[in-house]
Amino acid sequence: MALPILRRAVVFRLRRGHRAVSTESPTGPQGAAPLRVFSGIQPTGIPHLGNYLGALQSWAELQDEFSSVLYSIVDLHSITVPQDPGSLRESVLDMTACLLACGIDPEKSVLFQQSQVPEHAELGWVLGCLTSMPRIRHLPQWKIKSQTQKNEGSVGLFTYPVLQAADILLYKSTHVPVGDDQLQHLELTQDTARIFNHRYGPFFPIPKTLTTTSKKIRSLRDPSAKMSKSDPQKLATVRLTDSPDEISFKFRKAVTDFTSEVTYDPEGRPGVSNLVAIHSAVTGLTPEDIVEQSSGLETARYKLVVAEAVIEKLAPIREEIQRLKADEGFLREVLNRGAVGAREVAAPVYDAVCRLVGFR
Repeated sequence: MALPILRRAVVFRLRRGHRAVSTESPTGPQGAAPLRVFSGIQPTGIPHLGNYLGALQSWAELQDEFSSVLYSIVDLHSITVPQDPGSLRESVLDMTACLLACGIDPEKSVLFQQSQVPEHAELGWVLGCLTSMPRIRHLPQWKIKSQTQKNEGSVGLFTYPVLQAADILLYKSTHVPVGDDQLQHLELTQDTARIFNHRYGPFFPIPKTLTTTSKKIRSLRDPSAKMSKSDPQKLATVRLTDSPDEISFKFRKAVTDFTSEVTYDPEGRPGVSNLVAIHSAVTGLTPEDIVEQSSGLETARYKLVVAEAVIEKLAPIREEIQRLKADEGFLREVLNRGAVGAREVAAPVYDAVCRLVGFR
C-alpha cells in the first residue's frame, strides 16, 4: 500500500554531483543485480546544518537518481552509548520528521526504523562470526569512542561496524553514501562481503562508495573540528530547528580572525573560509564568486550576510519539521509502512543466508 504524497513545504535543493568509488563491479560475483542505495542516521538529536548540507540534501537527490533507495533510522546503533528510553522514542520520531522535511519522500524511498527489522541483528551475528577482532580493533573509531567511556566501551560499541555491514548487505546494497569518517567502515563491509562470498559462494554484491563534492561544514566556535550534534559549545552548531534569532546570534559569535577581509583560504584562515563554505553550500555559488561579491565587506558584516542566507535556506525545513512533529500518528505510520517495505527486501535475503550457512 503506497503512502499518500506528503503535503510539505517546498525545499529548494542544490544539485551536486555524486561520484561512485570502487575498484570492483557493484554486482559482485552474481552478475546482474538491481542498483540500490542504503544509508542510515542515528536518532541522537536534531540534525544540524552540516548534516543537511553534507548528507541529507544529497539523500533527497539520490531518490531521483536510483530506483531503489532505503534510509534507516539506526536506533540499534544509538544504544552503544547510554540512552534514556523515553528520549530515544521521541528522538526516533523527531528524526523521522526531520528527514521528511529535508525531502526524503516515502513515495520514492523506504524510510524505516532499524529495530523494526530483526534481520539486521540476525545477519549481524552471522557476519560477526566471519570477522576477526584485530580487524575491528584496527578501526580508529573504536579507539576514539571507547576513550569517552574510560576505555571500557561495550561489546556493542566494539562490534557496531559489523552491524553496520549487516545493515548494508542485508539489502544487497550496491551504493552507500558515506562521509570520510566512515570510509573505513565501508571497507570493512566490502571485505565482509568478499569473505562471505568466498566461503559460501557468490551472493553479496560489493557495495560502492558514493561521495559528493560538498565541502565539510566546520564548528562555528572551532573551525579545526567538524560541526557536531554532541559539541558541548551551544554556539558551535546550527540545528535545523534553530530560530532566525538563534542562527543570527551563532553566526555573530562565529570564530574568525583579526583580518577583516573576506577570503577563502581553508588552511590559513579556517574560520572565515568555513563561513564562505557554508555560504557557498546554501546558495550554490562558488567560493570564488562569493569572495568577489563580498569585496569590501568586513567579516563582522559578512557574518550577517551568511546568517541571512542560512535562515532563508532552513526556514521551510524548520516550519515543516514543526508541522510534522505535531502529527505523531502520521510519523508512526510512515515508519510502520517503511518497516514493511524494508522487510520485503530483507527477509528473502536473510532466508537465503540461513540456507547458505546451514541454518535451514
